[in-house]
Amino acid sequence: MTGTPGRRDESLDVIQRELTAFARRARAAAARLHPELPLVSYTLLAHIDDRRGCRATDLAAHYMLDKSTVSRQVGALERMGLVERHPDPDDQRIQVLHPTGAGRDALASTQANRRAAYRERLAEWTGEDLAQFAEYLQRYNQSGER
Repeated sequence: MTGTPGRRDESLDVIQRELTAFARRARAAAARLHPELPLVSYTLLAHIDDRRGCRATDLAAHYMLDKSTVSRQVGALERMGLVERHPDPDDQRIQVLHPTGAGRDALASTQANRRAAYRERLAEWTGEDLAQFAEYLQRYNQSGER
């Protein structure tokens, strides 16, 4: 590790402050882009879609959320008609969550809106800057998974 401890702490303070601001903006933008689909619900729905189905316990473990929180969020997604449950083919006792057609449509619409918002916000960034930023974000998030 490079840098003096004081300088590293200053950098960590800036990172924390900027990530907090980023999260607040993301929540506000999510509400504008799809008012019926809060950021947490969108994130869970996207995860379910990315995995081509998963269990609620998988969501809780992946996002380090309480099972009751995931249960409420999944219940809301079901009531909105965006998620449905299917028995696991290997174990009929297990329910696997899958996006409905409406869920996939909501994801596609929201993703297109979000991509447009990021494209606008980052329009002045070079391709290299974007690639490096993406790499740093992935590296940061992966370090939390260990």
